[in-house]
Amino acid sequence: MIYYNTFITIIIFLFGLSFGSFLNVIVYRLPNKSSLITPPSSCPACDKKLGFVELIPLLGYLILRGRCKHCQVRISLRYPLIELTVGLLFVLVFYYFGFTVDALRYLTLLYLLLAVALIDFEHRIVPNTIVAAGLALGFIYYLPALVNIWLELPGFLVAERDLLDAAGGFLLGGIIMLVILLVSRGGMGAGDMKLMALIGLYVGLRGAAVVMLLGFFLGAVVGVTYMVLGKLTRKDALPFAPYLSLAALIQVFWGEQIWNWYINLLN
Repeated sequence: MIYYNTFITIIIFLFGLSFGSFLNVIVYRLPNKSSLITPPSSCPACDKKLGFVELIPLLGYLILRGRCKHCQVRISLRYPLIELTVGLLFVLVFYYFGFTVDALRYLTLLYLLLAVALIDFEHRIVPNTIVAAGLALGFIYYLPALVNIWLELPGFLVAERDLLDAAGGFLLGGIIMLVILLVSRGGMGAGDMKLMALIGLYVGLRGAAVVMLLGFFLGAVVGVTYMVLGKLTRKDALPFAPYLSLAALIQVFWGEQIWNWYINLLN
């Protein structure tokens, strides 16, 4: 059994590395409105097409010692780190939630949020393409719950969260962020509003509340720290998607504990 579990974990990790490699493509090409499929990946410095070894996630970077095989320009450490992060994320999600529709749902959310966070941090945009894809997939994950009303499906196919809770999270996240957007007069972007609605769809009503509170707290801490260090002024915009994404990650794994702790404080 130990060997079987180890083998399954390795397979999941390798799948995660592959998806991490594709995430690098998304983060690099989507802001430039380039195709995610063509042309084939190439070195940003010399534009040489990457070979088989160079395309192996994580291992290719190690084999080449972090340099392009053709021009010897150093490859950004960001690429293998993203691949490793997604690989570990795959393992962690399946370890927590098993082989269920909830694992796929949360993995989809966190994968897309990582892409959005990286893009927003560098380009200050939240791509509508990613948000739209996330919303479409999110509603698909809840379809078995509707079918289960008439036909009894295996438990692993049905999401634990019902569609009404998901819709509540979607509306709560979107409406509150819309109010903040209108009141702040540009202090909050429309992309952040759409992203919060997306997160709410996946984490539900209570989860959306936790994510917003955590997101604002994390953003405030980082913002104040930057201002103290003199790297940011009150007039400078701070990308908010990375903090909402980190808050969503915390919610997925520890949201229930945080909510219970908060309720106990009120009592």
